[in-house]
Amino acid sequence: MATMEDLFKLSANDAILKLKNREVSPIELIDNAEDRINAIDGKINALPTLCFDRARAKARHLLENPIQDAPPQYLYGLPIAVKDLVEVAGVRTTWGSPIHADHISSHSDYLVERLEANGAIVIGKSNTPEFGAGSHTFNEVFGHTHNPWNTGLSAGGSSGGSAAALASGQVWLATGSDLGGSLRNPASFCSLVGLRPSPGRVAHGPTTLPFNDLSVDGPMGRNTRDIAIMLDAQVGHDPRDPLSLPAPETSFRSVTDHPTIPKRVGFSPDLGFLPVDREVKDLCEKAAQTFADMGAIVEEACIDFSGADEIFHVLRGQLFAAGRTNLLDHRDQVKPEVIWNIEAGLGFSALEITRATNARGALYQRALKFFNDFDLLLCPAAAVPPFDGQIRYPTEIADAKLERYIDWLMICGVVSLTTCPAASIPCGFTHDKRPVGLQIVGPPRGEAAVISACSLYEQTQPYAGMLPIDPIGSI
Repeated sequence: MATMEDLFKLSANDAILKLKNREVSPIELIDNAEDRINAIDGKINALPTLCFDRARAKARHLLENPIQDAPPQYLYGLPIAVKDLVEVAGVRTTWGSPIHADHISSHSDYLVERLEANGAIVIGKSNTPEFGAGSHTFNEVFGHTHNPWNTGLSAGGSSGGSAAALASGQVWLATGSDLGGSLRNPASFCSLVGLRPSPGRVAHGPTTLPFNDLSVDGPMGRNTRDIAIMLDAQVGHDPRDPLSLPAPETSFRSVTDHPTIPKRVGFSPDLGFLPVDREVKDLCEKAAQTFADMGAIVEEACIDFSGADEIFHVLRGQLFAAGRTNLLDHRDQVKPEVIWNIEAGLGFSALEITRATNARGALYQRALKFFNDFDLLLCPAAAVPPFDGQIRYPTEIADAKLERYIDWLMICGVVSLTTCPAASIPCGFTHDKRPVGLQIVGPPRGEAAVISACSLYEQTQPYAGMLPIDPIGSI
């Protein structure tokens, strides 16, 4: 039984039950989180912006105005962290950029509004690379976020602050976002569960690009049930987001109570064309065989991703050009990778964008064909294990030289093109104790199938029980 001093060790599910039964109060959890952050965040730099006064005011309001007939997705005052790409009213939001280093948000993102309406309490903002670009969390405002498993290594990104905070027990749940792996990569690097939902599953905005379906928001947690609980609190139609979907009739939390064994699973160590670290391949192949032990048919098979890396490069560039061209007026304050991505996007011709758009449509049809025959696709969630935190990004994988800073992200990026939901779940450690994640991809809008598979796999493994951890110094 958790003492007041070690409430941070509770799963989100258990913490919510204690809140619901009034065994603990939201203020006690906030106090516990503050103590934990004060004790360890100096070692990992996961939550550089804190808002405890705001959080305690929200907690007092909940205590003085208890909800009647709370819906199943209600969180009862659970403290959470929100990524520093997402605005929270009255709280500093920097997007990891010196340009916005002193910005205080006048409003909350639709995502935050929904989470707070469902009983979440924001206690801080998690660190992110500048404008979320790149899967390694560092910026000129707050510096590097360090991996709790080895503080000399990257925590991944762009949701690296959320991942590090969760793994080290600073919060019970955290938001992430994902364009080319920004949820899945840090989950893999920090031995967590992170889910990229289908576009529209989680409403977000306001934004100048409301029809963007490449970047989505989603949940991060220490285990599958926790991320299912958070997803239930995030989903729902919002008329201000034209892509948003209604909440499903069956909760995602209930899927974890009765997971079903998939009938046929495809596994690919490299999606047919990508360089992947040998040890990562081996660990993910072993994890895939766990489904065979459950009774599923597991075959080496994959969606046909022909040309998908170039599709992603073009459409990501177009997105940066559409949303970030104004940053070219501040190029001396913006990291070079962001400038490169904007200029690459502006340099594409109408014909190149047309071809990439049409090719993405053909890729989607190939994905549908694959899921006619297979329930899931399994592959690595990151092409490498966590790397030296002082480098900007990997330039070589398995003796293959990489040309662009986004090339090492493609094992997640090309999956994003399909709109299929995908999760990273811990599947082991390399010989030198670096975490590795298995990517589980489901059919379009198939979050329930992904969550079910994650739940089944997790039950056979020890990894969820290893968290939270005290940060470990460079090994």
